Amino acid sequence: MGLKEFFITETSRLTALSIGQVVTEKELCVQCGICTFNCPIGIDIRQHVWEGKSIADSHCLTCGECLKRCPRGVLRFERTNIFKKIQQ
Repeated sequence: MGLKEFFITETSRLTALSIGQVVTEKELCVQCGICTFNCPIGIDIRQHVWEGKSIADSHCLTCGECLKRCPRGVLRFERTNIFKKIQQ
């Protein structure tokens, strides 16, 4: 892979991550805390789930570690239209 291909791939990955956020399903959660324990930034994901809120924290890396670690599949990525709302 050349240098040019590396930057094209990285740019599209960053673009994909910037238009998504982690969404919760409160009904399925048993409040085990595994998602929060495995978050590299230390975001209290369990609290977000308890309140039924999506993780729209500006510090979220959208790394997907919480999604991978959740034993019940409570978390998922979802597209958002954050930038379209700003431009309007």
